[in-house]
Amino acid sequence: MTPPGKKRVLFVCIGNACRSQMAEGFARAYGSDVMIAASAGLMPAFKVPAHTIRAMDEKNIDLRDHFPKALRHLGRAEFDLVVNMSGFFLPAEFKEWRVVDWEVADPVQMEYEEHCAVRDLIESLVMKLVMELRVPPATQFRGQGSGRFTP
Repeated sequence: MTPPGKKRVLFVCIGNACRSQMAEGFARAYGSDVMIAASAGLMPAFKVPAHTIRAMDEKNIDLRDHFPKALRHLGRAEFDLVVNMSGFFLPAEFKEWRVVDWEVADPVQMEYEEHCAVRDLIESLVMKLVMELRVPPATQFRGQGSGRFTP
């Protein structure tokens, strides 16, 4: 069961080795008050690359215990939002959840500096999402009142 006020957010990429791992790390570090973050991949890689671990270490986020996971590892988990960074359509079972697509290049074969640029883009996208989730829902006014309060 999800704690009140928190959204379950799944970050998806191809291998769950770079982009979605970074997004999950940033989401846990910056947005744990508004979301429960998870990540998975369409075709999970064998491990999280050293460049990803090093790049996130520079931001004081430790991914050493993270490992790539397949979508099937999620079991029957439900999500309020799925962030798709894979560049591909997600399987049909994701149709029941809100899906947003982030266009983020896959850094798995990139040089370290480019890897860090991708990391920084993901950090800004996650921070934007966190800020959106922190905004309370708009108040719904009912009735025909003047809007004035007179004691």
